[in-house]
Amino acid sequence: MKFVDEAFIRVEAGDGGNGCVSFRREKYIPFGGPNGGDGGDGGSVYLIADNNINTLVDFRYQRIHRAERGQNGMSKDMTGRGGADLIIPVPVGTRVFEQDTGELIGELLETGQRMLVAQGGFHGIGNARYKSSTNRAPRQSKPGTPGERRELQLELILLADVGLLGFPNAGKSSLIRQISSARPKVADYPFTTLYPNLGVVRVGRNRSFVVADIPGVIEGAAEGAGLGIQFLKHLARTRLLLHLVDIAPLGDQEDPAEQVQKIEAELAAFGGDLTEKERWLVLNKVDLLDADEYAERQAQLIAALDWHTPVYGISALTGQGTAELVNALMQRLEQLKNDPDAAPNTALKPLDPHVSEWDAPATPDEGDWHPLD
Repeated sequence: MKFVDEAFIRVEAGDGGNGCVSFRREKYIPFGGPNGGDGGDGGSVYLIADNNINTLVDFRYQRIHRAERGQNGMSKDMTGRGGADLIIPVPVGTRVFEQDTGELIGELLETGQRMLVAQGGFHGIGNARYKSSTNRAPRQSKPGTPGERRELQLELILLADVGLLGFPNAGKSSLIRQISSARPKVADYPFTTLYPNLGVVRVGRNRSFVVADIPGVIEGAAEGAGLGIQFLKHLARTRLLLHLVDIAPLGDQEDPAEQVQKIEAELAAFGGDLTEKERWLVLNKVDLLDADEYAERQAQLIAALDWHTPVYGISALTGQGTAELVNALMQRLEQLKNDPDAAPNTALKPLDPHVSEWDAPATPDEGDWHPLD
């Protein structure tokens, strides 16, 4: 299914039913009086968060959504039936904006959460309601009010705990394949990833987190280069970012420090609070270097960037170092949940490229971890 994270729709609530003008007519009852009933209320339009939906693609094919109109009032004091509400399922993480003004109406962040986006019309009044001691044969009634009509913009922002950031071919998709059951496309050319992917990483029993992989960001993305920065919004709700860097680039590729600085500039151009989020540096492809060369390149990169948050060395292809990274992420996310202002552990994480972290025994409080779809 095609991934679509933005859609424009029109919602129309049902009009209220009109009131009825009617008089009682029966044999031997010449002056039966008014008996026109009220109309029914119009149906309202609601959005509801559904975790079984992960894209807004359906709204590309059906833009107009109408709730049912209220039934008109009838004689014999019969009230019209109210219009049925229209419930529209949307993915969890959907933002709703007023299309004309850009005003944020609300967000749907939990499964089953509902949002009223168009109020149904109020019912009309029948002439029986106007009867009084001085007005025994009223011929007036009140029509139902029209339901709300609104043009909405829906924007899907994926809900994830950890976001992956980096240049194309830095190894983001390979990493998410290694630590979860997500299977994004992996190839040896840039921009293999064309839309965001989510992976659930399980760390022991009842301990898991969600990782979001977005297409690579390059210099000039703010001006539309590459795939632009349209997918950076999916990192807005993450608690922590992993900045993946190819520590063993080919000869014609840029220096890793320059790549990091260019992406930082694009984050600043994008705005929001992405530049303020906690960001860890993950040096990928350490399996291509020996221990001394890796240590030298790591020290040069940290010095060039003046980096102060954790640094990890991994191989997304072989899984080397990923167990340590996953356990550290889980511990940090739990720490942020309990104390959002807690400072991260800034100690560097050196890695011997010839020792596989997969063979290291897990500590009792961490437990074994394995991918979970």
